[in-house]
Amino acid sequence: MIFLLCSNLSSLYVIIIIIITTYLTAFTLGLTHSSQWSEHFPDCAGSSQSPVDVVTSLTKYDPSLTPMTPLGYSQHNHQPFTLLNSGHTVMVSLPGWMGLGGLPWLFSAVQLHLHWGSGGPSHGGSEHTIDGLSSEAELHIVHYNSELFPNVSAAMRQKNGLAVLGILIEAGDETNPGFNNIIRYLSRVRHAEQEDLIPGFDISSLLPKDLGRYYRYNGSLTTPPCYQEVIWTVFYEKVKISKAQVRQIS
Repeated sequence: MIFLLCSNLSSLYVIIIIIITTYLTAFTLGLTHSSQWSEHFPDCAGSSQSPVDVVTSLTKYDPSLTPMTPLGYSQHNHQPFTLLNSGHTVMVSLPGWMGLGGLPWLFSAVQLHLHWGSGGPSHGGSEHTIDGLSSEAELHIVHYNSELFPNVSAAMRQKNGLAVLGILIEAGDETNPGFNNIIRYLSRVRHAEQEDLIPGFDISSLLPKDLGRYYRYNGSLTTPPCYQEVIWTVFYEKVKISKAQVRQIS
Protein backbone atom coordinates (compact mmCIF):
# COMPACT_ATOMS: atom_id res chain seq x y z
CA MET A 1 0.00 0.00 0.00
CA ILE A 2 1.52 3.31 -1.03
CA PHE A 3 1.03 6.58 0.86
CA LEU A 4 2.41 10.07 0.39
CA LEU A 5 4.23 12.47 2.69
CA CYS A 6 6.10 15.71 2.26
CA SER A 7 9.20 17.53 3.53
CA ASN A 8 11.36 20.60 2.99
CA LEU A 9 15.04 19.89 2.44
CA SER A 10 17.48 22.78 1.82
CA SER A 11 14.63 25.05 0.70
CA LEU A 12 13.27 22.37 -1.62
CA TYR A 13 9.69 21.43 -0.81
CA VAL A 14 9.23 17.79 -1.48
CA ILE A 15 6.79 14.92 -1.17
CA ILE A 16 7.62 11.57 0.28
CA ILE A 17 6.13 8.17 -0.48
CA ILE A 18 5.65 5.83 2.45
CA ILE A 19 4.71 2.19 2.58
CA ILE A 20 2.45 1.19 5.43
CA THR A 21 3.76 -1.54 7.70
CA THR A 22 1.63 -1.07 10.78
CA TYR A 23 -1.83 0.13 11.67
CA LEU A 24 -2.14 1.67 15.11
CA THR A 25 -5.15 2.68 17.19
CA ALA A 26 -5.65 4.75 20.30
CA PHE A 27 -8.93 3.41 21.64
CA THR A 28 -11.47 0.67 21.06
CA LEU A 29 -14.85 2.39 21.34
CA GLY A 30 -16.07 -0.40 23.61
CA LEU A 31 -15.05 -3.15 21.19
CA THR A 32 -12.57 -5.76 22.38
CA HIS A 33 -10.13 -5.15 19.54
CA SER A 34 -9.78 -2.82 16.59
CA SER A 35 -10.06 -5.84 14.30
CA GLN A 36 -13.77 -5.82 15.16
CA TRP A 37 -14.28 -2.28 13.93
CA SER A 38 -14.99 -3.35 10.35
CA GLU A 39 -17.92 -5.47 11.55
CA HIS A 40 -19.68 -2.26 12.53
CA PHE A 41 -17.88 0.27 10.31
CA PRO A 42 -16.99 -1.24 6.89
CA ASP A 43 -14.59 1.58 6.01
CA CYS A 44 -12.29 0.42 8.82
CA ALA A 45 -11.29 -2.46 6.53
CA GLY A 46 -10.32 -0.01 3.79
CA SER A 47 -7.00 -0.01 1.98
CA SER A 48 -6.04 3.45 3.22
CA GLN A 49 -6.49 3.00 6.95
CA SER A 50 -4.62 5.41 9.21
CA PRO A 51 -2.50 5.83 11.25
CA VAL A 52 0.69 4.49 9.69
CA ASP A 53 4.26 3.75 10.61
CA VAL A 54 6.52 6.07 8.63
CA VAL A 55 9.46 4.00 7.38
CA THR A 56 11.99 6.70 6.57
CA SER A 57 14.15 4.44 4.41
CA LEU A 58 11.18 4.01 2.08
CA THR A 59 10.47 7.69 1.57
CA LYS A 60 10.91 9.64 -1.63
CA TYR A 61 11.02 13.40 -2.09
CA ASP A 62 8.73 15.25 -4.50
CA PRO A 63 9.33 18.97 -5.14
CA SER A 64 5.69 19.72 -5.96
CA LEU A 65 4.46 20.47 -2.44
CA THR A 66 4.63 23.71 -0.49
CA PRO A 67 4.64 24.53 3.25
CA MET A 68 1.41 24.39 5.20
CA THR A 69 -0.11 27.83 5.74
CA PRO A 70 -2.38 28.28 8.80
CA LEU A 71 -5.07 30.89 8.15
CA GLY A 72 -6.57 32.83 11.05
CA TYR A 73 -4.98 30.59 13.67
CA SER A 74 -3.81 33.61 15.67
CA GLN A 75 -7.42 34.96 15.95
CA HIS A 76 -6.75 38.44 17.23
CA ASN A 77 -10.07 38.74 19.09
CA HIS A 78 -9.43 35.47 20.96
CA GLN A 79 -13.02 34.27 21.11
CA PRO A 80 -13.53 31.44 23.65
CA PHE A 81 -13.36 27.81 22.56
CA THR A 82 -15.44 24.84 23.69
CA LEU A 83 -13.40 22.08 25.38
CA LEU A 84 -15.12 18.68 25.29
CA ASN A 85 -14.36 15.29 26.81
CA SER A 86 -15.66 12.96 24.10
CA GLY A 87 -15.10 9.82 26.18
CA HIS A 88 -11.87 8.85 24.43
CA THR A 89 -10.10 12.17 23.90
CA VAL A 90 -10.31 15.87 24.66
CA MET A 91 -11.46 18.05 21.81
CA VAL A 92 -11.42 21.80 21.16
CA SER A 93 -13.97 23.11 18.67
CA LEU A 94 -12.55 25.64 16.21
CA PRO A 95 -14.36 28.41 14.30
CA GLY A 96 -14.84 27.88 10.58
CA TRP A 97 -13.07 31.10 9.68
CA MET A 98 -9.82 29.44 10.69
CA GLY A 99 -8.39 27.56 7.78
CA LEU A 100 -5.47 25.88 6.08
CA GLY A 101 -3.57 26.79 2.93
CA GLY A 102 -0.81 24.94 1.11
CA LEU A 103 -3.17 22.39 -0.45
CA PRO A 104 -4.97 22.47 -3.82
CA TRP A 105 -8.15 23.70 -2.07
CA LEU A 106 -9.01 25.89 0.89
CA PHE A 107 -9.78 23.88 4.01
CA SER A 108 -11.73 25.26 6.99
CA ALA A 109 -10.95 24.27 10.57
CA VAL A 110 -13.33 22.02 12.52
CA GLN A 111 -11.63 20.89 15.73
CA LEU A 112 -8.42 19.71 17.33
CA HIS A 113 -7.90 16.80 19.69
CA LEU A 114 -5.14 14.94 21.53
CA HIS A 115 -4.05 11.31 21.66
CA TRP A 116 -1.80 10.29 24.53
CA GLY A 117 -0.50 7.30 26.49
CA SER A 118 2.35 6.04 28.65
CA GLY A 119 3.88 2.92 27.20
CA GLY A 120 7.43 3.81 26.20
CA PRO A 121 8.95 4.47 22.76
CA SER A 122 7.23 1.55 21.03
CA HIS A 123 3.89 1.82 22.87
CA GLY A 124 3.54 5.53 23.53
CA GLY A 125 0.57 7.79 23.08
CA SER A 126 0.99 8.94 19.49
CA GLU A 127 -0.96 7.26 16.73
CA HIS A 128 1.58 7.70 13.95
CA THR A 129 5.03 6.25 14.50
CA ILE A 130 8.39 6.95 12.88
CA ASP A 131 10.42 3.82 12.11
CA GLY A 132 8.34 1.95 14.67
CA LEU A 133 8.87 4.45 17.49
CA SER A 134 6.00 6.38 18.98
CA SER A 135 5.97 9.76 20.69
CA GLU A 136 4.48 10.75 24.03
CA ALA A 137 1.35 12.17 22.41
CA GLU A 138 -0.06 13.46 19.14
CA LEU A 139 -2.20 16.46 18.28
CA HIS A 140 -4.61 16.37 15.35
CA ILE A 141 -6.08 19.53 13.81
CA VAL A 142 -9.02 18.62 11.56
CA HIS A 143 -10.16 20.65 8.53
CA TYR A 144 -12.73 20.08 5.77
CA ASN A 145 -12.63 21.08 2.11
CA SER A 146 -14.81 24.20 2.17
CA GLU A 147 -14.24 24.94 -1.52
CA LEU A 148 -15.98 21.76 -2.64
CA PHE A 149 -18.37 20.96 0.21
CA PRO A 150 -20.84 22.95 2.36
CA ASN A 151 -19.89 21.37 5.69
CA VAL A 152 -17.76 18.70 7.33
CA SER A 153 -20.56 16.12 7.27
CA ALA A 154 -20.75 16.32 3.49
CA ALA A 155 -16.98 16.40 3.09
CA MET A 156 -15.94 13.48 5.25
CA ARG A 157 -17.28 10.83 2.87
CA GLN A 158 -15.85 12.41 -0.28
CA LYS A 159 -12.41 12.20 -1.88
CA ASN A 160 -10.12 14.99 -0.63
CA GLY A 161 -12.86 15.98 1.78
CA LEU A 162 -10.73 16.25 4.93
CA ALA A 163 -7.23 17.45 5.76
CA VAL A 164 -5.67 16.67 9.13
CA LEU A 165 -2.44 18.06 10.57
CA GLY A 166 -0.60 15.60 12.81
CA ILE A 167 1.83 17.03 15.36
CA LEU A 168 3.98 14.55 17.26
CA ILE A 169 4.70 15.54 20.87
CA GLU A 170 7.71 14.57 22.97
CA ALA A 171 8.77 15.30 26.53
CA GLY A 172 11.24 18.09 27.23
CA ASP A 173 12.41 20.18 30.16
CA GLU A 174 10.48 23.39 29.61
CA THR A 175 6.78 24.09 29.95
CA ASN A 176 5.09 24.68 26.60
CA PRO A 177 2.85 27.74 27.07
CA GLY A 178 0.82 26.95 23.96
CA PHE A 179 -0.27 23.54 25.21
CA ASN A 180 -0.87 24.96 28.68
CA ASN A 181 -3.85 26.76 27.14
CA ILE A 182 -5.51 23.33 26.97
CA ILE A 183 -3.86 21.32 29.74
CA ARG A 184 -4.66 23.77 32.53
CA TYR A 185 -8.39 23.27 31.90
CA LEU A 186 -8.51 19.47 31.63
CA SER A 187 -9.74 19.20 35.22
CA ARG A 188 -12.97 20.89 34.10
CA VAL A 189 -13.85 18.00 31.78
CA ARG A 190 -12.85 14.90 33.72
CA HIS A 191 -15.88 12.88 32.67
CA ALA A 192 -17.25 11.83 29.28
CA GLU A 193 -19.51 14.38 27.59
CA GLN A 194 -18.45 17.17 29.94
CA GLU A 195 -17.67 20.44 28.19
CA ASP A 196 -16.66 23.93 29.20
CA LEU A 197 -15.66 27.22 27.63
CA ILE A 198 -11.98 28.07 27.76
CA PRO A 199 -10.25 31.32 26.82
CA GLY A 200 -9.35 31.63 23.16
CA PHE A 201 -5.67 31.47 22.24
CA ASP A 202 -3.30 31.39 19.29
CA ILE A 203 -3.68 27.91 17.75
CA SER A 204 -0.42 28.37 15.85
CA SER A 205 1.35 28.19 19.23
CA LEU A 206 0.67 24.43 19.10
CA LEU A 207 2.50 23.94 15.80
CA PRO A 208 6.16 23.20 15.15
CA LYS A 209 8.25 26.08 13.83
CA ASP A 210 9.06 24.35 10.55
CA LEU A 211 5.86 23.95 8.53
CA GLY A 212 7.71 23.04 5.34
CA ARG A 213 9.01 19.61 6.36
CA TYR A 214 6.31 17.02 6.74
CA TYR A 215 5.14 13.55 5.73
CA ARG A 216 2.15 13.49 3.38
CA TYR A 217 -0.13 10.60 2.47
CA ASN A 218 -3.76 9.87 1.63
CA GLY A 219 -5.36 8.00 4.51
CA SER A 220 -8.40 7.82 6.73
CA LEU A 221 -9.90 8.80 10.03
CA THR A 222 -7.90 6.81 12.60
CA THR A 223 -10.97 5.54 14.44
CA PRO A 224 -14.54 4.62 13.45
CA PRO A 225 -16.19 5.48 11.16
CA CYS A 226 -12.73 5.35 9.45
CA TYR A 227 -13.77 7.28 6.33
CA GLN A 228 -10.96 6.91 3.78
CA GLU A 229 -10.92 10.49 2.54
CA VAL A 230 -8.22 12.24 4.58
CA ILE A 231 -5.20 14.15 3.31
CA TRP A 232 -2.69 13.61 6.12
CA THR A 233 0.18 15.95 6.93
CA VAL A 234 2.42 14.70 9.75
CA PHE A 235 5.10 17.23 10.59
CA TYR A 236 8.72 16.13 10.66
CA GLU A 237 9.58 18.41 13.58
CA LYS A 238 8.20 17.30 16.93
CA VAL A 239 6.81 19.71 19.50
CA LYS A 240 8.11 19.50 23.06
CA ILE A 241 6.10 19.83 26.25
CA SER A 242 7.45 19.45 29.77
CA LYS A 243 7.49 16.13 31.61
CA ALA A 244 5.01 17.63 34.07
CA GLN A 245 2.66 18.44 31.19
CA VAL A 246 3.04 14.90 29.87
CA ARG A 247 2.00 13.56 33.28
CA GLN A 248 -1.05 15.80 33.27
CA ILE A 249 -2.36 14.33 30.03
CA SER A 250 -1.28 10.71 30.64
